[in-house]
Amino acid sequence: MSSDLWSFTLKIYARPDVEKACLGLQAHGANVCLLLCALWLGQRGVVCNEPRLQALRQLAGAWHDEVVQPLRQLRTQWKAAALEDVELGTLREQVKALELEAERQLLLRLENAAQAWPQDQAEDSVIWLLRLAAEAGHLNRDALHQLHVAVSGT
Repeated sequence: MSSDLWSFTLKIYARPDVEKACLGLQAHGANVCLLLCALWLGQRGVVCNEPRLQALRQLAGAWHDEVVQPLRQLRTQWKAAALEDVELGTLREQVKALELEAERQLLLRLENAAQAWPQDQAEDSVIWLLRLAAEAGHLNRDALHQLHVAVSGT
């Protein structure tokens, strides 16, 4: 298992069907960075409790809503027009790179917030995922299961 959250995320995202699951969850409003952090914490054996959940939700929510989401919205808004306009297509790719960097920064912030939490004290790695996904009850359970399966193979 990767020790830092970004490396862990890249490793998990490269597994079969994970990208599709993440994009599906994202399309339904999920904060995928938060869910990937949940998987990472579960793999590290960090105990899931309400104060930790709240800290992660608060940190991730603000950054996601104020930084990641506006970039994603702009990228999505330009998708069709960028097919016809080369310059807009170039700008869209730059926005896409900024969106990815914003997600990387969010993962770094989440990792820093959780850095001091003791590891190897919990055995159920799926609790974090279920608790952080629970507030968005409309999420696809199959996609969440796919994420969990991907981590189980690490």
